[in-house]
Order: sequence, then C-alpha cells, then structure tokens
Amino acid sequence: MRSMFRTVTVLCLTLAVGTITHAQTPKNLDDEIGQSDKAAKVFREIMDTPDKGIPKDLLEKAECVAVFPSVLKAGFVVGGRGGRGVASCRTLSGWSAPAYFTIGAQSTDFVMLFMNKEGMNSLLSDEFTLGGDASVAAGPVGRQAGAATDLKLNAQILSYSRSKGLFAGLELKGVVIKPDKDDMRDVYGDGVTAKAVLKDNTVTASAAIRAFPTALGRYSSRNATE
Repeated sequence: MRSMFRTVTVLCLTLAVGTITHAQTPKNLDDEIGQSDKAAKVFREIMDTPDKGIPKDLLEKAECVAVFPSVLKAGFVVGGRGGRGVASCRTLSGWSAPAYFTIGAQSTDFVMLFMNKEGMNSLLSDEFTLGGDASVAAGPVGRQAGAATDLKLNAQILSYSRSKGLFAGLELKGVVIKPDKDDMRDVYGDGVTAKAVLKDNTVTASAAIRAFPTALGRYSSRNATE
C-alpha cells in the first residue's frame, strides 16, 4: 500500500509540474516578430535612399510612424483582414514598443507619419478612417520637405506607398485602420490597448519585438515633449 501511495503521489506531482511548465511556456511570437522585422526593413530601405525617401526634417516632426509591409499572400487577403503592420510613437524615453494594426488595403508597402497629437489620437482609437476621422495628405519625397509642401503639413497624417520599387506620396482616403487584437493579445496579454503601448508606455517588449522602433531611432532620436 505504501508503495502504491508513493507511486500515485509521484504521478500526481509529475502531472502538476507538467501542467505548470505548459502554462508557463511563452507563446510562439514568430509571426509578430516577423511583422516588426518586415516593417523595420521597409523603413530602412526607404530612408537609406534620401533622394527618394521621407524628408528627414519631416520625420523629425512626426509623433508616430506606422508601416504596413506588402500584404498580398497567394493572391488573396489572408483571413479577410487586409494588410497588417506596426506603429510606434515617441515617448519621453524614446520610441514606444510596437502596436499592431490592420489596414483595409493590399498589395503594396504603406508608410504613414502621424504629424501631431490629433493624428496620434486617431491611432489610439478603436478604429479610424483616413480622410474621414483623420485628415490625410500624400507625403512629400526627397531630402527636404520644402516650402511647397506647407499646406500638406496641416494634415494630421501623411501617407506613402511603395510598389515595385517606386516610393511616392499617396493620399489614402477611405482606408480603415484598427488595432489587430489577436497580435496585441499574443504579444502583450489580454486587454492591452494601443494607447497603453504607444502613449502610456506601460508595457515592456523583448528586443526581438522592438526591431521597428529600433529602426526609427536610427533616423530620428527625438523624444516626446511633455
């Protein structure tokens, strides 16, 4: 009887340890890491061609940056979600951890600069429409924004696209953007919002997840102001 009791006890302990170990196993974040990596790669490629990229003085004024890498896969929109990408905003201690979003568009790289607090607030909402809930204009390209683009700088968001190697400003009116709740939950846990990540800066992210904000810091290191 004692031997049987010991055997049962050992089996119970083994099952308990196995259950705890399984519960503590981190989620597979390869997909979310890949989204941040791809966004970082797109942004670096654009900024490393200064004559054809985003003007650095314009980037310096932006409060947030979002990149949606090419989204077509096997000729259709996966799961009906459209494009997926990440955004990061300036905080008092540098660029925030990335928040994950979906965009109702496909087949190209999209880059957006959120130029002021109003533009940033749209990014923190549950959903917004470019040109509806937030004003948007095609962003200028080249080394300097220039006086000719002053009118565009009144827009809350400046948008760009890159297709077949050509990078240019594109006015993305009517496009809907909203947080990707699945990716946000996988990376940060249940109930974590874009606001908590981008503005409140109350979450932490591993170095693997931070490829995109790290890339932003390479080209603009200005921190947010109070």
